[in-house]
Amino acid sequence: MATSGGFCPPFPMAIAGPNAIDDAIAAGLDLDGSPLPEAMLSLYREVMDLENGRPRSGVTKSMRNRIVRSGAKHLDRQTLDQRLQEAGWAGLSEKEIAFYYG
Repeated sequence: MATSGGFCPPFPMAIAGPNAIDDAIAAGLDLDGSPLPEAMLSLYREVMDLENGRPRSGVTKSMRNRIVRSGAKHLDRQTLDQRLQEAGWAGLSEKEIAFYYG
């Protein structure tokens, strides 16, 4: 798969799914196959190393945060709020509603 610049990535890049971005970063390539600037990769790796060392507050809290962050892109506010509550979590907070739906 050649891009407009003639660069051919070493493997087909997945452009969907939860691992697409991580796979591209690990390969040092954008999804179009172009190389990512080394300064960007270096800063990303530095910050991710710091993040990986941060203590976690709990799996269910992290799960809820991920659901809210991604769910707000795909579900309307009422549906996401209801689904969170049905699953046993607190519904959307006013802060989350303002940030993701405001």
